Order: sequence, then C-alpha cells, then structure tokens
Amino acid sequence: MAMHVSGACFSVFSGSRVGNIRAVASEGFATVKTAEDKVKLGGSDLKVTKLGVGAWSWGDTSYWNNFQWDDRKMKAAKAAFDTSLDNGITFFDTAEVYGSRASFGAINSETLLGRFIKERKQRDPEVEVTVATKFAALPWRLGRQSVLAALKDSLFRLGLSSVELYQLHWAGIWGNEGFIDGLGDAVEQGLVKAVGVSNYSEKRLRNAYEKLKKRGIPLASNQVNYSLIYRKPEENGVKAACDELGITLIAYCPIAQDSPIFAARLKTS
Repeated sequence: MAMHVSGACFSVFSGSRVGNIRAVASEGFATVKTAEDKVKLGGSDLKVTKLGVGAWSWGDTSYWNNFQWDDRKMKAAKAAFDTSLDNGITFFDTAEVYGSRASFGAINSETLLGRFIKERKQRDPEVEVTVATKFAALPWRLGRQSVLAALKDSLFRLGLSSVELYQLHWAGIWGNEGFIDGLGDAVEQGLVKAVGVSNYSEKRLRNAYEKLKKRGIPLASNQVNYSLIYRKPEENGVKAACDELGITLIAYCPIAQDSPIFAARLKTS
C-alpha cells in the first residue's frame, strides 16, 4: 500500500564523495542496502545511517495529510517507523514546529516520534534509534537561553534525556550569535551529542563554524534542500563550504517530495 510516510526522506553526504546507496521498493516499503552502514557527521563523534526518515508530515494538518490527522494516518506513520527500523534505517529527523499546535487536530511530530520509540523499546529494549530535532528561530526568541529552553521542551515531548543531533532550523531575523552560543551550551550540558544548522547560506555557515570552533565544538551538519532536481547548494557555495570545512551536508527532499515509495540509486562523482 503506497502512503506518504514523511515529508521527505533525507540523505547524508559526507565529504565530496558518497558511497552508492540503493533503495528497492518491496511490498510497499523500501529496503535499504548501503555500501557502508553509517557515516560520521562532520567532526563530531556521531555516526548515522546514510538514509534517514523525516517526520515533517507526522501529525501535521497544515501542509500534509489532506489537512487532517486520524487513526489511519497514525497507524501508517507507526508502520513507517517500525519498517524503517526493521530495514536498517535508524536516523529520524523531526522539529518542534512539525505538527503545529496552531493547526486544528494536529499532533506534534516530536510527541509521536517519542511515543513510537517508547513502544518499540518496550518490545525490543536494544533497538537503536538516532534522533535529530530542530530549534525554531522565531522572531520573538532571543539569546542562548531560548535555545536551551526550546531544547528542553523538545526533550520533554520526545520523552528523552538527550538527542543525538540538535539543529537551528533556519537563520534568525535578529542575528544568530546567541543561537550558536545556545548550541554550544547544549553540547557542554550533555543534552545533545552533536549540533548542526539547517537552511544556512555559505556566509552564515562559515560564521557558525568559526564561533563553535572557538569553543572546541564541531559544527556537524547543514541540512538543506538538495536533489537531482534542486541543485542550488552546488551553485551558491554551500556544498563547497561543507566539503572544505568538513561539515556534513544532509539533504532533505532528496527525491524532491515526488514519490512516497521510491526505487533509486544515488551516486555522486
């Protein structure tokens, strides 16, 4: 049965070359085979699967799911979660703004992911799940403490004491100095294993990298829209800067939000 399991899967590109990745559709789901099981995110110690599952659509009623969320969609999301784990995809990406509470009937994506993890661990305590979530740089949020406060709220929804990757979802309107400081504080307080950014330009990416570097903290990743159809990161200096600085580029919408069930072979030269 075909279903939109997420806003997008995503792919991890570390350095200038990526091993071949093949995904084969089987009985409505994708079975992933990789040349190497995991890749390290930037200069951090965190290793993740090369393919991940984005949870943008989970619980959402503002963009996905025909503007409604019901038990059938809940079961589909849970099946997508379990099937991903069963087939070796253990990296899940969510955000505090996915499944906005401002939308009628929406359920926060972090809440759903946390619920799915708890239920799976009750059956299989040794199962590995790598969680990434994101801080929303809303105009009224200022300073490093806003990052820590938002992260703690995310951890509460997820039911976790820490996450593997915490990212700034987009650049802030009033500047990013305090937000970058907040990422560093989160690492030093043991709330996250690695930190990254998302939708950052080359200039902002370099500034974030240098600011964290002064504290001895690597900027692990930049998550951007990148696919065979949308190749702006190759043109605007973002991918080149990632390669130069050793920052992992995480591509969201790598199949351009096109197909709920995919059969693809990704290869970079």
